[in-house]
Amino acid sequence: MITADVGRAMALGSVPLAWANHMLTLGQLYVVALVVGVLTVFFDVAYQSYLPTLIDRVDLIEGNSKLEISRSASDVAGNGFAGILIQWLGAPLSVLVDALSFIGSVVGLAAIRKREVVASSSAISTGFFQELRAGVEVVYKNPVLRNIAACTATSNLGSAMIGAVFLIFAYRSLHLAPALVGGVLAFGNLGVAGAFLAAGIARRFGFGKTLLLTSIMGGVGILVTALAAFGLPMIFLLLAQLLQSFAYPVYNVNQVSLRQAIVAPSLQGRMNATMRTIVWGTLPIGSVLGGIIGSTIGALPTIVIAGLVSLAAALWIRFSAAFRFTSIPTA
Repeated sequence: MITADVGRAMALGSVPLAWANHMLTLGQLYVVALVVGVLTVFFDVAYQSYLPTLIDRVDLIEGNSKLEISRSASDVAGNGFAGILIQWLGAPLSVLVDALSFIGSVVGLAAIRKREVVASSSAISTGFFQELRAGVEVVYKNPVLRNIAACTATSNLGSAMIGAVFLIFAYRSLHLAPALVGGVLAFGNLGVAGAFLAAGIARRFGFGKTLLLTSIMGGVGILVTALAAFGLPMIFLLLAQLLQSFAYPVYNVNQVSLRQAIVAPSLQGRMNATMRTIVWGTLPIGSVLGGIIGSTIGALPTIVIAGLVSLAAALWIRFSAAFRFTSIPTA
């Protein structure tokens, strides 16, 4: 994680440096974007795999809740802060501030004093392709992980489909001003407060039912978006955003905690990398499908189809072993 942070800081820091020397090119920006993206993948897989070594299994939901809260809050605050910085300092110097933020992350990580337990070499396969295969097998052969991956991938497919046409729907079909659309998206993100309640909801309804209910809620949220076409657009759009921004953090906190609890420490990294590949792999597919369908039959029907696809994701949980879990396994 520290190496990834330092690499991202150096890559981003090269932008204002090149700009100051009148050497900045579009090609450099492509390379910086690629480097930052690759290092972000390493960082995200590592932090999800690192958490179980820091806290006990019974505390995984609370730990993931705090990570989700900080991540969501930084997304909301970061977008607003970026606009202020760009207007105040200009784009190149704003990127410099971004680079310095990764140094702040390094300081935070270096302050962790708990010793990380590294799996012995005998427990780890040698060779890249053997380790890659081990990561795929641990997900594919475990019915709980397999169905969670399928559920999340299906939900992401629907979300990406609506993402491709949402702004077209808001601007052209509903005739909303950009400021109103921005306000809807910003206010709707208040639903991330659901991350605070993730543990309590799981205790109240049971682990499997929480995954099922939040999967359904996410799909319903997309379908509610379509109702904006028939009147009261601001109300329905706000309700849709609140439903989705509440459901997704609760779902993610609980499913990530379950994954971490049932996989051996030596396989955490490979499991998380495999899961990320599967569940994020449907995002570009959904974007392309949403664009094609939207161009063919319109934005509103595309939103309805996207909602039904996302709603269908709940079936993977309902008919899986994960549905029978009432709490995090402690062994």
